[in-house]
Amino acid sequence: MTKRGRLLPRTGRARLLAAALALVVVAAGLAVAGAFDSTGTRLTAYFDRAVGIYAGSDLRILGVRAGEVTSVHPQGTQVRVELALDEGVKVPEGARAVIVAPSIVADRFVQLTPAYRDGPALADGAVLPASGNRTPVEIDQLYASVTDLSKALGPDGANSAGALSDLLRTGAANLDGNGAAIGDSVQEFGKAAKTLNGSSDNLFTTLSRLQTFTTMLKDKDTDVRTAQERLDTVVGFFADNKDDLTGALKELGTALAQVKQFIADNRGELKKNVDKLVPITQTL
Repeated sequence: MTKRGRLLPRTGRARLLAAALALVVVAAGLAVAGAFDSTGTRLTAYFDRAVGIYAGSDLRILGVRAGEVTSVHPQGTQVRVELALDEGVKVPEGARAVIVAPSIVADRFVQLTPAYRDGPALADGAVLPASGNRTPVEIDQLYASVTDLSKALGPDGANSAGALSDLLRTGAANLDGNGAAIGDSVQEFGKAAKTLNGSSDNLFTTLSRLQTFTTMLKDKDTDVRTAQERLDTVVGFFADNKDDLTGALKELGTALAQVKQFIADNRGELKKNVDKLVPITQTL
């Protein structure tokens, strides 16, 4: 057999192997595409920043995984985060997206809130604007805030003339020996808060009725002012005629005393006369 004859079978096997590899690659591509092709709702959420959020990060509802982040892209001064919900998962209209940082080292995730109960749901392709979404406070922001506070209260700030030091010394002197009293006050305040919490329905009902009453007064403002003016007139009349009113009341007291004495002295005769009036009254 010639050299060319020996190469032909090898060439055929190479072609078959290449075709088989191509089929494997195509099948793998289809499998991967199918794995990432979600039939669930897709949403777009905008954030002021999205530190620690990447493609593949969890999308959760009430802490339970309900999808994933598919892409994260900066867009102007905001960050656009594409979300894919699992099939069958619904989110109510008006929902918000929140980036949650469980701890400093734990992976962050996007959480949708509130959970769906009933009513209209977000449609596929809905957009959650940054104005309603929330991001966690970063540790460097917290440190910066503490630094700013310490500077504001330090010798170059509020304590430049020793005012803060004087305040602390005065406060310490006033609170010295009053720890038990302060503790009792805090406990009583806690009890009062617990009582109010247990009576929240009654409290809100009372406030609602008070609002209704104040609204009625507002609507009847003219009538209320008129009644107040008339009451002022009556009070003024009594004030201007105080002496006459006092004399009249004294005379009325004397007359009532005389009537009482007359009734006591003539009780028997009055009873007879009343008894005689009974038949006449019944006849009438």
